[in-house]
Amino acid sequence: MKFDEGFLNSMREAMRLLRTRGPAEATEAIQRSLRGETNGVAHKTAPWDATPEAATVLFEAPTIREAETLDAREARIDVEDRGHFSTHAHSNAAGRRQYRLYVPAGDHGEPLPLIVMLHGCTQNADDFAAGTNMNVLAERHRFLVAYPEQSQQANPSKCWNWFKPDDQRCERGEPSLIAGITREIVAAYNVDPARVYVAGLSAGGAMAAIMISSYPELYAAAGVHSGIPAGCAHDLPSALAAMKGGRRPRQARYAMHDTASLPKRPVIVFHGDADATVHIRNATQLVQGFDARPREGREQRRTDEGRRAYTVSGLVSADGVDAELWTIHGAPHAWAGGNPRGSFTDPTGPDASAEMLRFFLEHPQRQ
Repeated sequence: MKFDEGFLNSMREAMRLLRTRGPAEATEAIQRSLRGETNGVAHKTAPWDATPEAATVLFEAPTIREAETLDAREARIDVEDRGHFSTHAHSNAAGRRQYRLYVPAGDHGEPLPLIVMLHGCTQNADDFAAGTNMNVLAERHRFLVAYPEQSQQANPSKCWNWFKPDDQRCERGEPSLIAGITREIVAAYNVDPARVYVAGLSAGGAMAAIMISSYPELYAAAGVHSGIPAGCAHDLPSALAAMKGGRRPRQARYAMHDTASLPKRPVIVFHGDADATVHIRNATQLVQGFDARPREGREQRRTDEGRRAYTVSGLVSADGVDAELWTIHGAPHAWAGGNPRGSFTDPTGPDASAEMLRFFLEHPQRQ
C-alpha cells in the first residue's frame, strides 16, 4: 500500500507527540489525519457510534499501547506539576480494571472529597482527564479524582457495558469493579466518605446512572453528561433504541413509575439539544421523579459571553432530593465547556466540570 506524503507526515507528527505528549494526543493526531483535518479541532464523531459490532480497528500500534504504562504520560496534565497522577489496578471476581488517580499536592490533614469519572466509548483516563480539566479543578479546590478505564477485552470500543444485564447490578460485573475501585481509594486515602461522587460522559454517563441507583450508600450524588437512564436496555438493540429516544423496554417503563425506584440521591444532568447520538429525551427521563415540587427559580435561560445559551431546570423529589437539568442549546454529543485537548469536547458550552463540582459540594451524603 502506498501512502501519500501528507499522510506520512501526519504519522511522523503522531510519533513525535507519542514521545513528547503521550498516547492520547498521538491518537488524536492520527484520527485528525484520517478525517482530513489539519488543526486541533476536537472530535466531532460521537463516542456512541463505535458500538462493538460497528467498531473498525484502523491501527494496531504496540508502541502506543505500551506507552500507556509509562509514567511520563503524567506530564500531559497541566496542573503545574503539583499533584500526583498515578496508575493503579483493581481486581475481583468480575475481572480487572486499571484506573488513574489524581491526588492534589499537600497534606493539610482534612478529609477530601472524591469524584469517580467514567469515560465514554473510545476514550481512556488520560483523554478524559484532559478534556474535562477535572485534575486542574482538583488541584485548585482540593479533592481526589479517579478515572476507571474500560478494557478492550471487555468491550472492543472501550464502552462501559451499561446495556448488559450483568453489568447493571449491584455487586455484579462492571458496577462491582467501579465500586471496588471507589472503596479501595476511600480506604487508602484520607477521603471524606460523605463526599464521594460519580460522573460520566455518554456510555460513562449511563454507567454513572447505574452506579448512583445501585450504590446510594457509597455515592452522595451523580453527574450524567449525555447519558442514558439506568435499566432502559438489556442488549445492544434495546440500547440503540434507547439512545435514539425510542420505546423503552417494558420493565424499564414500569420501573419509572415504581415508588421503589424513585430518586435516592441528587443528580445533575447535562445534555445538548442538538445531540444526534443520544436523544435528549434521555435527559428528561434521568430526572423523572424529581418533579414533585419545583425549586425556587426553577427554570432559567442563561447565556454566558462567548458561550452557548442554556436552560437550567431545578427540581426536587417528594423526599427532598435535588436535581438539576442543564439543556445546552445547539450543543452536540460532547462535554460542555471541555478542553479541546481531549476528545468529545465542546469548548463553547457552559463549564460542566465546574458546575458538577459546585453541585456535588452542595450535596454531601445525607443520612
